[in-house]
Amino acid sequence: MSKSHAAQPQEAGYHPADEAYPDTGLLIGDTRLATASGGMHRHLYPGTGLETRALPMAGAAEMDLAVTAARKALPGWKAMPVNQRRGLMLRLADLMDANAAQLERLAVAENATMLGKAMLFRMGATDSLRYYAGWADKIGGDVVPTWPVPAFDYAQYEPYGVLAIILPWNVPMGSFGQIVAGALAAGNTVIVKPSELAPFTSLRIGELALEAGFPAGVVNIVPAGPDGSEALVRHPGIDKIHFTGSGATARRIVASAGLRPVGLELGGKSARILFGDADPEKAVALAVASATSHAGQGCLLGTRLLVEANLYDEVVERARAEMDSRVVGDPYALESHVGPVISEGSRERILAAVARAEQSGSKLVSGGRAIDRPGYYLQPALFADVDNASGLAQEEIFGPVLGITRFVDEADAIRIANDSAFGLGAYLHTDDLRRAHRVASALEVGNIWVNGFHAPASMPFGGAKESGFGRVGGQAGLHEFLRVKNVWMSMV
Repeated sequence: MSKSHAAQPQEAGYHPADEAYPDTGLLIGDTRLATASGGMHRHLYPGTGLETRALPMAGAAEMDLAVTAARKALPGWKAMPVNQRRGLMLRLADLMDANAAQLERLAVAENATMLGKAMLFRMGATDSLRYYAGWADKIGGDVVPTWPVPAFDYAQYEPYGVLAIILPWNVPMGSFGQIVAGALAAGNTVIVKPSELAPFTSLRIGELALEAGFPAGVVNIVPAGPDGSEALVRHPGIDKIHFTGSGATARRIVASAGLRPVGLELGGKSARILFGDADPEKAVALAVASATSHAGQGCLLGTRLLVEANLYDEVVERARAEMDSRVVGDPYALESHVGPVISEGSRERILAAVARAEQSGSKLVSGGRAIDRPGYYLQPALFADVDNASGLAQEEIFGPVLGITRFVDEADAIRIANDSAFGLGAYLHTDDLRRAHRVASALEVGNIWVNGFHAPASMPFGGAKESGFGRVGGQAGLHEFLRVKNVWMSMV
């Protein structure tokens, strides 16, 4: 068992309600609504468990207003000269940079993102806006070969129209940039539904979009609970839906969407494979940092550490020391590594998963207990001797829990890594370039990183199997929000 992890004190006298929140709970067109038919949601700050403010939730009536505003704005946005569309997106990125301090602190206040991470998420969002602004004037088409009669055939790419984009609560600002930017560059108007657990950065970005000069109705921000979300998904005025979140919710969305297209970015249980020829010190530091990043609340985090037998004992001890050095504390303190999880219910669910793992035979070597302080804090947990068939290895816990499993050779590592319902990402540590290519080719996932991690805006991101389908990021993320129209012309 581990020693207690240090916990930084909350700033004296500070409460997130002191933040300069956006003025409203809803932004539809250029109208700010302080009341809505979906009731009020009491937002709680995970760092203290205290209420920051109550905000209105969109219901069916407000979703109808948002769709009407987006449909009204669509013809003008599609017809806008692409250099002007590009300029507006660049202007929004500039305004986000100018308001960086507020956006970053709002990111902490809405879901207890660590302040250092909030800076990275904001920079990632503006980078995505600038990247996709550069695509706005480069959307072309294809000339298609024809036979047997003379003809001219071409395909052109067009926006879908009005998109419903449902953001996750864990990284709403980063997701806004990664997903919404591609949709806007493609010429769509958007109805962005942030989670009621983390609505503030999205609302502020919506306000900045109006300040940048976006026409009213191009970007609408409608926080909502389950009923409002269902009304949005079922609305006949929506042309495509993009959802980021859990598989259970995704199944309900697909069932409600009818015949309309849906893009899904879902959960993960990513394997990190450490081969015997790699640098164990670097690999273990990355493994622990990944599993505890954002309090483990990320779909892409490498929560299964697969270790070649000759390094196994050394890696377990290194991982124990690394995990014990993680500072659990105030998200606003830059010296903290790990903050609270999103809610008391989430903490209890994670602790229950830790208890089940102990009972099933996995060896708890560090952490895994609640921390007695205000807010939803717990010690990050490290397990060794994890059977890949166990719930600990197969289920997405969405908390700071890392499990270590032994493998005997390359084929065994691939087998274990692929033995998962998920297929979002994987991480490899090896100094053998040929092995890296072989293993990457064999893994059933959408994204692979070798000996490090970075996710630029140019990278297509998405999963396989139960991790969803479709892509955001890169050119693929632009085409996610474009559909093809073919035109065939007889030359006879």
